[in-house]
Amino acid sequence: MKQFSLRMPVRYLINACLIIAFLIIGNIITQGELLSRAQNNIIIQVGFFIILAVSLNLSAGYLGQLPLGHAGFMAVGAYTGAIFWRMGVLPDGASVVVGLILAGLAAAVFGIIIGIPALRLKGDYLAIITLGFGEMIRVLINNLPSITGGAQGLAQIPRHSTFLVVYICMVVCCLVIHFIMKSRHGRAILSIRDNEIATESCGVNTTYYKVMAFVVSAFFAGIAGALYAGFLGILVPSDFDFMMSINILMIVVLGGMGSMLGSIVGAIVLTSMPLLMVDLARYRMIVYALLLIIVMIFKPSGLMGTYDFSLSAIIEKIGRRFSSGKVEKEKAQKGGDGNA
Repeated sequence: MKQFSLRMPVRYLINACLIIAFLIIGNIITQGELLSRAQNNIIIQVGFFIILAVSLNLSAGYLGQLPLGHAGFMAVGAYTGAIFWRMGVLPDGASVVVGLILAGLAAAVFGIIIGIPALRLKGDYLAIITLGFGEMIRVLINNLPSITGGAQGLAQIPRHSTFLVVYICMVVCCLVIHFIMKSRHGRAILSIRDNEIATESCGVNTTYYKVMAFVVSAFFAGIAGALYAGFLGILVPSDFDFMMSINILMIVVLGGMGSMLGSIVGAIVLTSMPLLMVDLARYRMIVYALLLIIVMIFKPSGLMGTYDFSLSAIIEKIGRRFSSGKVEKEKAQKGGDGNA
């Protein structure tokens, strides 16, 4: 008996319909008066934190490294996008697209600069050097007041980060990383995580793939930084201290290292918590810590482990059960007719 399965074009069509449905629903919610302004802001913030978590998951979860400088790449992208948008050299639509691309490319360049030497190290050493990079970027921003505004901050940034812009960037980030991980490059990245020595002995250029994953991760962190700038309208260097890198890593760990769905769920949970804890704002960090400790004790792999949601796979599973049940029913009918 041939098993029920969906063809590839049908899979893509289902995913496209799901993406469009979320876009329409989200746009209706944020543009209407269904939610308060604070709730609408949380929805937009969830979007760029998903980009940050999914991009970090590429290097921390799929690649198996421990970088702690994601806030540095975010800062590079934020100030690049903000400075370009303040110049106002292009119409709004084109300016948004070009600003986001420039922000991503600037962060990617820094990803190459820090990635080539840093990724020769492992574990704690990699964490320390990337943490130092993040702090170096913050200090550099503080000491360039003529360009970045220094400690006083960079103000009057055009607010381009609408729900539509953030959602499109989030979808592009998730799709690009999904396609990378489903390709031969993704298999090479996963093999490096499982056993780097064995992977290198098979002829795989591990340095190339480690730097590639690091640069793609930095690129999307830069885009998320630009969205952050376009959302707040003002930037100060203290927004990008090492605690920001820790918060992003905490989202990845909470959701599940190596699970894109886990990063999305973790970003939604941790970004929404301040709104849910308005009356307990001073205890927010304590609740964060307790939540992380509880998850690590009872589910060390994170909320979702390594599971990734697939609507087409669920439809296939339902279809197989339905078709197998139909076949069994037909057999039972035939058996009943034979006995008669």
